[in-house]
Amino acid sequence: MTAGTSISLGPSPARRDALTRRIRLLVAATITYNVIEAIVAVTAGTLASSTALIGFGLDSVIEVSSAAAVAWQFSAADHAVRTARERTTLRIIAVSFLALAAYVAVDAIRALTGTGEAERSLPGIVIAALSLAVMPFLSAAQRRAGRELGSASAVADSKQTLLCTYLSAVLLAGLVLNATLGWSWADPIAALVIAVIAVKEGRDAWQGEGCCAAPAAAIPARRQDADACGGCPGR
Repeated sequence: MTAGTSISLGPSPARRDALTRRIRLLVAATITYNVIEAIVAVTAGTLASSTALIGFGLDSVIEVSSAAAVAWQFSAADHAVRTARERTTLRIIAVSFLALAAYVAVDAIRALTGTGEAERSLPGIVIAALSLAVMPFLSAAQRRAGRELGSASAVADSKQTLLCTYLSAVLLAGLVLNATLGWSWADPIAALVIAVIAVKEGRDAWQGEGCCAAPAAAIPARRQDADACGGCPGR
């Protein structure tokens, strides 16, 4: 290294603390919204005999577990403790993705093989449309903060939130098509695609433990390596 070459050490301690507080707020907002979403979706799904709505509600429960894992990591005041919790948090997120994929796949296959026709659900359409509008903003905000902080777990959790956006779109399309055209097969087919995406994100989170932590204390050259890693989702 030649004299005068500058080295970037990532966020300053003050900036790191600000990003940590931001992630805590975003995670709290995600948990609160998903709890409400789960209650509305499961209730509406039960009333309408909609396996898609019930599955969407249970997906919200899984998302709460992912967000709660990140909240637990960032509840530590000491940066070293938060870093030590990174691996466990990523494993919890990975398992949440895989559990989500398994449930969505089973539910979709059940729907395709015929388990009864769901009734029209206006509350289901409303909650799906609302989630489609809200979740992309929560996901993008957490992803930006997580990438700047160098937290793989925060970025992975933002992908969990983004996946909810895809599921919301699938659910909304399925509910609308079923209510207007009677196309009961549209939702489970799209849900199977979502299951494949969830498996990929779960695998990336499992393999990428701690990967995104490198940019927080690395020179720019190592930042390129971290961005190229499979454990840094959300590009």
